[in-house]
Amino acid sequence: MRLPERQVAALQAASATDAQPIPDLAAEAGIDEAAATTAVFELEDEGLVAVESETEETVSITDEAETYLTEGLPEVRLYRTAVEAGARDDPVAMGQVIGAAGLEGPEVDIALSNFARKGYGEIESGEVSADPDADPDADPELAALERIDTGETVDDEALLDRLEERGLIEREEHTVRLVQLTDDGVDALMAGVEAAETADRLTPEMLTSGEWEEVEFTDYNVEADATEAGAGKVHVLRQASERVKDVLVGMGFQEMDGPHADADFWINDALFMPQDHPARTHWDRFALDVDPVEELPEDLVRAVENAHREGVGSDGDGYHSPWSEDFAREVALRGHTTSLSMRYLSGEAEGDLEPPQRYFSVQKAYRNDTIDATHLLEFFQIEGWVMAEDLSVRDLMGTFEEFYEQFGITDVQFKPHYNPYTEPSFELFGRHPETGELIEIGNSGIFRDEVLEPLGVECDVMAWGLALERLAMLYTGADDIRDLHGTLADLEFLRNAEVIY
Repeated sequence: MRLPERQVAALQAASATDAQPIPDLAAEAGIDEAAATTAVFELEDEGLVAVESETEETVSITDEAETYLTEGLPEVRLYRTAVEAGARDDPVAMGQVIGAAGLEGPEVDIALSNFARKGYGEIESGEVSADPDADPDADPELAALERIDTGETVDDEALLDRLEERGLIEREEHTVRLVQLTDDGVDALMAGVEAAETADRLTPEMLTSGEWEEVEFTDYNVEADATEAGAGKVHVLRQASERVKDVLVGMGFQEMDGPHADADFWINDALFMPQDHPARTHWDRFALDVDPVEELPEDLVRAVENAHREGVGSDGDGYHSPWSEDFAREVALRGHTTSLSMRYLSGEAEGDLEPPQRYFSVQKAYRNDTIDATHLLEFFQIEGWVMAEDLSVRDLMGTFEEFYEQFGITDVQFKPHYNPYTEPSFELFGRHPETGELIEIGNSGIFRDEVLEPLGVECDVMAWGLALERLAMLYTGADDIRDLHGTLADLEFLRNAEVIY
């Protein structure tokens, strides 16, 4: 029997008694896996091999779990520290135990949520008590992680589900195809098979030389599995950004642009944010180790300083807190794109503006937030403002209703809020189409006199900062901002995301 060379190699490597996975068969035959897969399906069509498919699950630990294998689970660390502090006998202050355990950020919530669940003790009225009978050395979740890390199998499905919920393991299913010789395949090998010269296409050279009469052409198996090739597409956030720009331009807005790293003066001081505000500390702000900004409009700096110290108008009182021009000149990554609004409203960007005016931007902002399902260290903000005479809260709300309606979102809800720079102020909320939860999608208000008067603006300005990622979450159904972009982005979701709202 004459067969193509790859079929001969696969047939000779196959076994009549043991079913082999295709990768093992390819290694035995000395051909690559893609060629082996094609050959196996061709041989199956000839009845020389049988192919069975099985679904296998692989389980691996995540980076977070690797950390816990070294440092210990947060709830175990909390228990051991509580025991050392005497919590087996008398309750101990929770803050004291958390600090001594070295728990920070998300680890605190993880420890507290699992401490009582595992029977390590109780947390009540801000105090921790430890169960003297608990045995953290026998923690089943830690034991399971250790077994998975060494390649062992864990059969407890409930335990695996729990570890997956905690983000400590990843489970993937894949199809394994097992190949075994049939009786006809054995007969063929016993009778003898030889490799035939094969070609996958007819060429002009073959026709000219007459070689085509001697060549055996490869059959095409249109039912064989092929490697999935993902076509390029516009990223979900890019789609959202372009759609937002189209909508706002259609509503009569012009686009702003400006630096990502800017003087604190433009980012916060001109916005009437006190210099001792928590958002301006190193906990929330990304300061840059570069020379301070020298070129700032001196008259505007003096006017902004005066607004901070003395206030504006007969009822203004300013802030009873320090104000430093050196701090105002320091450079940081902008925590919001309102720095662009300050540049444009002051005339620094494009000269003095006469009302009415409408401006927007869709650009990145940077904050040292705790990463979770709705927060990242960097995000896209939809900044916008309207300058006109006699603006009201109804104008502000009506603008949002018109804007979000373009995305099929008609149930925007407003909640009164406090901002140092707007009065009145409102947070915006939208209902997630999958979870049904209300999620915050933006902040808004009408700029205070303390913001506008130093800038030289003599009419009303209503402004807002909306979250592009959360808008995308609402109309795609994504329930975690990390699925959209960043190192943990869900590529399958991005390939297949559709507008569902």
